[in-house]
Amino acid sequence: MKLWGGRFQKETDTLVNDFNSSIQFDQRLCREDLQGSMAHAKMLGDCGIISQKDAAAIQTGLEGILADVAAGKVEFTADNEDIHMNVETLLTQRIGEAGKRLHTARSRNDQVAVDLRLYLRREIGEIIAGILDFQKALAEQAKAHQKTVMPGYTHLQRAQPISFAQHLLAYCQMLCRDVTRLEDCGRRMNQCPLGSGALAGTTYPIDRWQTARDLGFDAPMSNSLDGVSDRDYALELLSALSILMMHLSRLAEETILWCSWEFKFIELDDAYSTGSSIMPQKKNPDVAELVRGKTGRVYGDLMALLTAMKGLALAYNKDMQEDKEPVFDAVDTVKMCLPVFTGMIRTMRVLPGNMRAAAGHGFINATDCADYLTKKGMPFRDAYTAVGKLVYYCTEHHKVLEELTLEELQSVSPLFTEDVYDALDLENCMEQRNSYGGPAIAETSRQIQEIETFVQEHTA
Repeated sequence: MKLWGGRFQKETDTLVNDFNSSIQFDQRLCREDLQGSMAHAKMLGDCGIISQKDAAAIQTGLEGILADVAAGKVEFTADNEDIHMNVETLLTQRIGEAGKRLHTARSRNDQVAVDLRLYLRREIGEIIAGILDFQKALAEQAKAHQKTVMPGYTHLQRAQPISFAQHLLAYCQMLCRDVTRLEDCGRRMNQCPLGSGALAGTTYPIDRWQTARDLGFDAPMSNSLDGVSDRDYALELLSALSILMMHLSRLAEETILWCSWEFKFIELDDAYSTGSSIMPQKKNPDVAELVRGKTGRVYGDLMALLTAMKGLALAYNKDMQEDKEPVFDAVDTVKMCLPVFTGMIRTMRVLPGNMRAAAGHGFINATDCADYLTKKGMPFRDAYTAVGKLVYYCTEHHKVLEELTLEELQSVSPLFTEDVYDALDLENCMEQRNSYGGPAIAETSRQIQEIETFVQEHTA
């Protein structure tokens, strides 16, 4: 008989039982469910709602179940629907009547809400640790390639000279925001719904501050309806994870381009590449491609939960059982992507010569040429037009700007003198971009130190 079966005269249809059951996925909340139940039982005993003897028996029984679960000795069943009823049934089987008192002043509605918050609070910490390790790998590569000139791009067209360090450090900054977004999400979710009951609290003299404190929450949730029906924290987490995956996907896309023969800026380590079943020459960037592909999966998890929640009247509805699978899937996906992507970045071989060769074409020093004329007194818009004419001349004569003779340069402006060749040198172009946040070595050194400090400050 179901724990809730008192008013029912018929057994649940087998199809309904399977359809209604969530144990196949919510059993991963077992540790959190036991943790919340222990705190609840202790509070019931301390408040005199149940006897201290029963509270102690419940505590011992729950600890025993936790140990057996960890040892793989417990098998959950769909007959008990979810992790909460499985645990309560096991407890009652082990300690008898006292086990039936555990659910006093509690509902599965507030129980699942506290379980999911406890679970996600822990998972956020693990995801942040993975992001910080990824940042360390990027910073290590950046430190080794501060002098490595590459073309910076806009519209995927060569634009201006930067360093490979500068490019990687841009992703480090994105990841800093990902970390702080997750930290903010963790702070907002750190309120305890336990004690909200089904929706309207309880008539028992419970101490919600005690359970909140014992479970490491900052405070109990202020409104019992909100306590059982809020999933903002899960949506916020999925949103943060989607943004994180978007960042990973952008770098994955660039990695795929960089290791192609058309770019050949990097070579991936054999341990992070795969081959073809038919083409023996192939070395495929499957890790990057899968990260790029799995990004859509995390986006889908966010949309699934947003859609499930969009029309729900207060308070709890069974639709909300659909919160866990997308959340679990997104968490699992991110935790799978981070370490393998980190390893790929850490072991990739950078090819500075190819980056420099690419930077030598595409007129990426054209802006510097215009700036040269501007510093000699020409209005920038006139300088822009003059250099545009030089670029057209170069394309017609298969030259680059630094290959033009002084006579050719002076054909568009007498302001050009011999020092223009220093201004057009790509290494000088990069190093002179020393404004705050730029690619000059002094600036990338500052950025690397900033990332290293951030990682250190946010490492638990």
